[in-house]
Amino acid sequence: MYILNYSYKDFEKIGFLSDDGESIIPADEIFKKVGIKPPSNMNELIEMSNDEIIEEIKESINSDGFKKIPAKDVKLLSPIPFTKRNLLCVGKNYSDHVNELSSSKDLKGDIPERPIYFSKTSHPTVGPDEDVNIPWNATKEVDYEVELAVVIGEKCKDVEKEDVEKYIFGYTIANDLSARDLQTGHIQWFKGKSLDNFSPIGPHILHKSSLAMPFDLKLECLVNGEVRQSSYTSQMIFDIPYLISDLSKGMTLYPGDIILTGTPSGVGMGFKPPKMLKPGDIVECRIEQLGSLKNKIV
Repeated sequence: MYILNYSYKDFEKIGFLSDDGESIIPADEIFKKVGIKPPSNMNELIEMSNDEIIEEIKESINSDGFKKIPAKDVKLLSPIPFTKRNLLCVGKNYSDHVNELSSSKDLKGDIPERPIYFSKTSHPTVGPDEDVNIPWNATKEVDYEVELAVVIGEKCKDVEKEDVEKYIFGYTIANDLSARDLQTGHIQWFKGKSLDNFSPIGPHILHKSSLAMPFDLKLECLVNGEVRQSSYTSQMIFDIPYLISDLSKGMTLYPGDIILTGTPSGVGMGFKPPKMLKPGDIVECRIEQLGSLKNKIV
């Protein structure tokens, strides 16, 4: 089940994609039928969702009696434009990416013994097919990173690895844009990861009920049609159950929290000479079953 945020006739709404991918069913139509006040945004939908509600939605998506909008007539927006907290990120979580950094200036190329966590601001995130306006006055070295993003569905703390899936809402695609000159120039990564418009996500959220763990998804990043990154989520050094269990130890995770799980090799700074992004570039991040997140750099 794909859940999305869309614009149609000047209205911004939440909806569900039909199984054939041809139509969108507005969320308020379904929630009114089941007698529940419709959520006004994706964060509210995540917070109010439970197994019973999700099953009712899935049964309703392809049934008759609902207003359906042709998918081609809507503009997809970021599924979560305004996150409740910073994006939680994992650095150096693919060994091939670590290896390509070994010769990069000021970045150690050691396989981490424990996850490397950092955060980045994301207000607002950038949606699919939106231009990414880079603050070129602040950086000259902008890089791309395709990442699987995990959306938390229930408040949790001190979660055991075998229980992690219970607290997940779903999955989406993220492009962890990075200002490499700032990232290497500062002791920490926050500034280089957090410039305005540096958090494209989308195109929608795939609910966990449609993607049971364990899974192994192919992920790719293309720049102007050239494949730069290509790997599988099974290549993570620390997998999703480990990451969420580890993050939640002594730290509460909340519905709507988004965790970026790391990127494989092929980033711009890994090439010799580096292949940094420039105005006019089209960056497309793809993850199997999750779709495509495409943005133009301006």
